[in-house]
Amino acid sequence: MPQPKHYNATLAGKVAIVTGAGAEGDGIGIGRAIAVVLAGEGAKVCLVDLDAQRAQDTLKHIQDMGAEAFVCTGNVTLRDDCARIVEQTVALYGRLDILVNNVGVATPVTLDAPDEEAWMRVLNINLTSAMLMSRYSVPEMIRNGAGSIINISSIAGIRAHGSIAYGPSKAAMAALARELTVLYGRQGIRANTVAPGHVLTPLAMSLLPAQMRVTRKNVGPLGIEGDGWDVALAVRFLASDEARFITGVHLPVDGGVTEIGPMSAHALIEAGADEN
Repeated sequence: MPQPKHYNATLAGKVAIVTGAGAEGDGIGIGRAIAVVLAGEGAKVCLVDLDAQRAQDTLKHIQDMGAEAFVCTGNVTLRDDCARIVEQTVALYGRLDILVNNVGVATPVTLDAPDEEAWMRVLNINLTSAMLMSRYSVPEMIRNGAGSIINISSIAGIRAHGSIAYGPSKAAMAALARELTVLYGRQGIRANTVAPGHVLTPLAMSLLPAQMRVTRKNVGPLGIEGDGWDVALAVRFLASDEARFITGVHLPVDGGVTEIGPMSAHALIEAGADEN
């Protein structure tokens, strides 16, 4: 879908942090789309990325819209960097209302070629970063009396996709959100998880052969691919006060892929092949 053209200021006065807010290559990645949509809705956004230039590109996109954001480079697997990111955001904008734990990596790890370093890298980037950013964000949200944490997981955390580390790390992000829901709900903190699937991002474009993209489209009930904007709009809702009674949810944004059984999936693929 195209970038949203109209916004309703649903996040006016809010302050957000989005990790992994840059993007590689052409197109719009999930982190950049989320940051742009939150800023479009009136939030002031801290753009977190290891690569300053990637984050600067997102900042320019936001500033061209007339919205407000700033870049904060850092490694969100490191405790001190996470603390600094939150401190700088609060120092600049005076508060923190929304945290989107989006940064992630999909390094392949298998049991027949064990690589503990690769295993720990995936878990640290995907899961530990979310825990550390939440650790320093929650106290600031409690000072405001409310806050929304949104973890960007994957349908690989719902259904197996053939990666020993990636799937478990993404499933654990949803478990982390549920625990935050129970631990801090009475202090006004909501925590939810969005699980993208079959979403076309710059990373997917660089990794997927053309035939795999066709198969991805055919296996989905809607017969189309999603994109970063689809994910960002789900995040926008969960971040807003309109979702005040929604917490602990694990929301797939996948065109219905996780809801179909193997035989139905096979039939859809075959039907799509006939149509093409």
